Formats: sequence, structure tokens, C-alpha cells
Amino acid sequence: MLKPPKPYHLRAMRLSDITSVMAIEHLSFPTPWKASAYEYEITRNRLASYQVITVRAGDRREEVIGYSGYWLMSGEAHISTIAINPEWRGLGLGELLLLNTLMMACSDAAHLATLEVRKGNEVAQSLYKKYQFQIVGERPRYYQGTEDAILMTAEPLNDDYRVFLRYRRRELFQRLEENPKGRVRRSNRRFSIEDEKR
Repeated sequence: MLKPPKPYHLRAMRLSDITSVMAIEHLSFPTPWKASAYEYEITRNRLASYQVITVRAGDRREEVIGYSGYWLMSGEAHISTIAINPEWRGLGLGELLLLNTLMMACSDAAHLATLEVRKGNEVAQSLYKKYQFQIVGERPRYYQGTEDAILMTAEPLNDDYRVFLRYRRRELFQRLEENPKGRVRRSNRRFSIEDEKR
């Protein structure tokens, strides 16, 4: 698990996080998962790994502001979800979750990473391309029968790719350190910039 600059913290998702996760889920996706899906993922799915990004709120309690997850199957890390609270978008935190997920996948000996993203979500596609994901196909009417999904893959997750991720980590951490107070930014965008596995 990465240790980003303060005030941000990454850790494994807990059952106690699900209320906060669901609030972000409903703000981020037109077809949100149910709370029971996250309960299953973090308690019963041995192939799954879910993380949250937190900050300390004014009263010093921990506030969940984003989350991500992936499934590891036969050397493939399938990124199932990434989302950031709309008030915290535009700060590089979605990228932080993606980077952390990819580094964890490398540690788990994954040899490729895959995901689906809405065809109309060009901002997310641009972020994934930054991390060497390539479009490898489409799933017509994948999202509730109304919008196509783009299939993207990054491979191989070899030593060269790990070096590339370390370079991206230095670059991203510098960006986060330049904004140490985590200024809140509001967004009226309909979709999160992150991937949707819905």
C-alpha cells in the first residue's frame, strides 16, 4: 500500500467504511452497486482487494473520500471500480487510487491489468492511457443496455512497468505535496473521472 503525502492516507476498506463508500457510489455512478455487494467483496471474495483513501476531518475523525478495488484471477488484475467524492476531484486522487491499485497488482504477481470504462468517459480513458492502458475492444450496450463499454488492458506488468510506476509515483506525489491542504474542489460533472464497472 502506498504512503501518500499528508493529509491523505490509503488503507484496506473495512465494513465500517461502507456507509461512506455508498454515499460516494451514489454521487459517482448512474447504476450504483448495493451495500451488500461491497460487504461480500471485502468479507467473502478471496479474489478481491478494496482500498479507501481518507483524510482527517475537522474534528480529527477519518473521512473516506474515495475507494478502488480489483479482482486477481489467473494473473489478471481486473479493476472493478474507482471513485472519488465529487468535492475532492481534480486533485490527482483518482490517479493515486489507480497507481496504488496497479502497484498492488504488481506485488500480487499480476501480469496484466484490465478494466471497462464508458465509451463517453473520455477523461477516464485519458487517465488510463497515461498508465499505458490500450483499447482492446468494446462491449455494446454494456451499461444498463444504454451505453457501450470500452475494454482496456495494460500489459505486461513486468520490471519495466514497475520502473514506469515508480516514475509516475514521484511525479504524482510532487503534485500532491504542492497542494498539502487538500483544497476542496466541487464538480458538476455527471460521471466520475474514474472507471465504472457497472
